[in-house]
Amino acid sequence: MIANPQRLTPGEYLALESQSSVKHEYRNGLVWAMAGTSDRHNTIGLNLALAIRAKLRGTHCSIYFAEVKARLEECNCFYYPDLFVTCDPRDQETAHYKRFPKLIIEVLSDSTEAFDRGDKFRDYRTLPSLEEYVLVSPKTPQVEVFRRTESNLWVLQAYGAGESLALESIELSMPIGEIYTDVNLNP
Repeated sequence: MIANPQRLTPGEYLALESQSSVKHEYRNGLVWAMAGTSDRHNTIGLNLALAIRAKLRGTHCSIYFAEVKARLEECNCFYYPDLFVTCDPRDQETAHYKRFPKLIIEVLSDSTEAFDRGDKFRDYRTLPSLEEYVLVSPKTPQVEVFRRTESNLWVLQAYGAGESLALESIELSMPIGEIYTDVNLNP
């Protein structure tokens, strides 16, 4: 749902967002209110964030979890990925958004899955820094990793129950089961 039918500049959006109690995403001048998440979504995101944070501790890389925006300048967008990692020192220049993520993770939901797989992924691909885009199912132990090749093609690798997820961009391997620890997958 469009929260504001008028087109805003990035500066106007950032000013609006700094005063809002509701998070909004911004796409080429239009602003959309974000829906809340489920307990599964939250637990999966937290499990991933903790594993990634442990891996990155002591490095120059940082992980951001749901509250910091990714700015995509080429397509004039600001999104709130569920998780993302940046190792670029230029991202220390801004507190509320980052421009150079190397890894973005989205936990899917019924209301956003088509957008996460379609237009949002297309927008994310405009980030030259992005190496991996990860989609995590909240319904079944399934993780899809799209990796950018040296020839700028995106290759899919899917992981399921009993396998280990490999996040090559940050050199992390973890069992899929750890992602779903304490997640009730039964409806």
